Amino acid sequence: MKTTLYERLGGEEGIKLIVDDTVTAHMNNPAISARFLPFKDKPEQLAVIKKHTVDFFSAGSGGPAHYGGKDMVMTHTGMNISPGEYLHVMDDIFIALDKNSISEDSKTEVLAILWSLKDMIISK
Repeated sequence: MKTTLYERLGGEEGIKLIVDDTVTAHMNNPAISARFLPFKDKPEQLAVIKKHTVDFFSAGSGGPAHYGGKDMVMTHTGMNISPGEYLHVMDDIFIALDKNSISEDSKTEVLAILWSLKDMIISK
């Protein structure tokens, strides 16, 4: 029996680490940091964003989590995220996946998920 992507990402705890590492990378990425640095002074709001992200990726990768947040279009409407910014976000996610020793096969699955979401996020 094949393990789920959720299991291969380390379950909820592994996904939490990946999300934390991704947010840190975003805050240090000059191409997108302006979108994330304001949350440094709003730890409660940042914690909610991280929780939604963990739930979203947990549910979407075959885990038992339930995502109760807004859909991707509603979440990103008004942000006017450029294709370049989206690529930087993807790069940061892959930095976090590498840092957490995620396999190439699992990273390929994550890439497919991220690519499937792009039209719901870019230029909304």
